[in-house]
Amino acid sequence: MKTLIARKVRPRPALITLGIALAALSLCSCKPPFSDRDDIHEVFRFSEAGAPITMDPAQASTAYENNMVTSIYDQLYDYKYLARPYALKPRLATGMPEISDDGLVYTFQIQQGVYYADDPCFPDGKGREVTVHDFIYSMKRQFDPAMLPRGEWLWRGKIKGLDAWKAAGSDYDQDVPGLQALDDYTLQITLNQPFPQLVYTLTMGYSSFVPRESIEYYGREAGLNPVGSGPFQLESFTTQRAVLSRNPNYREEYFDLAYEGYAPETQGWAGLEKLQGKRLPAMDRVEVYFMSESMTRWNSLNKGTEIHFGGIPTELTHMVASQLSPLKLRPDYADRFTGMSAPDFGFVYMAFNMADPRIGHHEDPEQDRRNLLLRKAIRAGFDWEQRNRTFYNGLGQFFPGIIPPSLDAYDPDLPHTLGTADLAQARAYLQEGGWTAENLPRLEYGATANVTNNQMFEQFRGWMERIGYPREKVVLRTFATFGDYNRAIRDQEVMLIPIGWGMDYPDSQNVLQLYYGPNQSPGSNLSNYDNPEFNRLFEKTKVMLPGPERTALYRQMNEILLRDVPTISGMVRTSPFIWHRNVIFYPSESPHGSLLKYAYISPKTAEEAQH
Repeated sequence: MKTLIARKVRPRPALITLGIALAALSLCSCKPPFSDRDDIHEVFRFSEAGAPITMDPAQASTAYENNMVTSIYDQLYDYKYLARPYALKPRLATGMPEISDDGLVYTFQIQQGVYYADDPCFPDGKGREVTVHDFIYSMKRQFDPAMLPRGEWLWRGKIKGLDAWKAAGSDYDQDVPGLQALDDYTLQITLNQPFPQLVYTLTMGYSSFVPRESIEYYGREAGLNPVGSGPFQLESFTTQRAVLSRNPNYREEYFDLAYEGYAPETQGWAGLEKLQGKRLPAMDRVEVYFMSESMTRWNSLNKGTEIHFGGIPTELTHMVASQLSPLKLRPDYADRFTGMSAPDFGFVYMAFNMADPRIGHHEDPEQDRRNLLLRKAIRAGFDWEQRNRTFYNGLGQFFPGIIPPSLDAYDPDLPHTLGTADLAQARAYLQEGGWTAENLPRLEYGATANVTNNQMFEQFRGWMERIGYPREKVVLRTFATFGDYNRAIRDQEVMLIPIGWGMDYPDSQNVLQLYYGPNQSPGSNLSNYDNPEFNRLFEKTKVMLPGPERTALYRQMNEILLRDVPTISGMVRTSPFIWHRNVIFYPSESPHGSLLKYAYISPKTAEEAQH
């Protein structure tokens, strides 16, 4: 196995790396996080519930990491900011690709004169021009085991010669037939078989253009020293805060309402006209605060001098809003904030770790049957209605299986019993499986350590007690950070996995791949589900274009998941967001792309300043 070792690892002068930052916090008398700027209108501030552990596109796999990656790095494509349904647009590409008649050869042109941010990894510290060779290098990194990549599953078996390149030892000086630079600005990708979702994958952080110089210069610290050609560069990073500043080398890009899909009849209230014609990014500086507790985020937002954008905690919604759908704020808050309730482009669910023989696959057919009945019992006892009321303001939308209503293969006529728990059915499943209070396995519920997750666990334990589970056999396994939790999931160490999935692209394949056997952890198949029938259908649909036949097969795969119960799914959340009145920002669950470059703090009018 080839290992990439940096020739000389030196932290970037402008960047405090994570270990140094932690030491600094304990050794110095540091300013409070919001005291370093007198004018809150010079910077856009918002918060995340979790912190990234890496900003290396090869490894960044969480929503928190992707938000940083797509703000710092460029990809070939992006999504229009305001268009609904979502619509692709070129980012580094000059247009959509040329595609051969057989659907196997894609040819892309990229913009000329695009430069990486200045950084010590380059000669004289000056960022060089971006070329398609950077894309080829970056794709190879996704297939180099030494990089511990997270995105290989997207292109495994699809690009001609790329899997063979990995098997031969991941030598970066060896060509891959399916990744060819026709010149510095022309890229040709050749597929083994048609892959209709290819362009969607080229919007994702995994497909970022990464300069080889940065990886070789920073080595193992490359994830904390990102070097990209995107709108922002990382100025500093700690476990509490990341600071992004405008990349001085960023190309000229101007906001165009019509091009971005602006619909005045539904979006006119948001003041987006103030963005028209502005050069992006709209702000010179963005500060991202990592706050795991919703009330901490709310207090910061409500002060009026700290973060500018955030959600309304469930326990306060009726105090803040008189109506949630559509959102209508009470007068005291309407004077200071505007907002909207926005649905996720994704969903929440609970996965069973099918690699755990106590609950999942088992080599003994009889025990495998009993485990299936146990999973069915847990699903029947899971009360989505109560969870929705308690934690999501009653705004969630339930759906059966894994295909949510926003996707093409959603079946509104599929019979299901989601909603209120069916306790009698749950107990019947346990009885059929011969499960008793004495022989039931211990259930280990994984979560990051915070108040909301503790409350969700207690709610879940209450449901299990109602179906006959001994209280002491339902336990909470907590992790200090989401990064720790995610690592344990990827290592197949978590039994019950409550989690959310933000969809990567608007195609049902993106959610069905969560259960494709070869995608098991550390890939995207967190359930470690492996069903030959499901795998065969997935492989058949991989090469199919959208149409009735593919939709029918997608729905068949969804029904297999309902039968085998590798997951308890699912619910699409709708969350109320508010932001200061002088902030121009449109909440979007767009799969990828830098939303931060559109954030804008509008100068206050004289009347607002007096107020």
